[in-house]
Amino acid sequence: MHILVPIDGSDVSFRALEMAGRMAVGAGVELSVVHFTDEETDATAAIVDRARDVLSGMGVDAEPEVSTDVELEFRPGDRVGDDIIALVDARGIDHVIMGHHGAGALERAILGSATETVIEAQRVPVTVVP
Repeated sequence: MHILVPIDGSDVSFRALEMAGRMAVGAGVELSVVHFTDEETDATAAIVDRARDVLSGMGVDAEPEVSTDVELEFRPGDRVGDDIIALVDARGIDHVIMGHHGAGALERAILGSATETVIEAQRVPVTVVP
């Protein structure tokens, strides 16, 4: 089984990473851990370093990645969701484990929700970690 874990630096995304890490250790699954952004910054490096530390501490052999889309200055949630779906299709991902911030209706209407976009695509099972 191949699991994708999108991370955004939030505590909820790292709870999803820890859950996926436990599955990787317990069931021997392959993990792809990816941070989606418009450009790499010091914050990006900090997110990847933190993910690397979490995985290493759990004994999981996976290297966090960064996916950039330099043509965008603003990445609404549904666009990130589309990028996640594209990666699911390209890599033959079997399952996605991701966090969800529980945004309100107004924020979802303006920004969209990556989690909702991935769930609605119905490509693979999605586990949402609050």
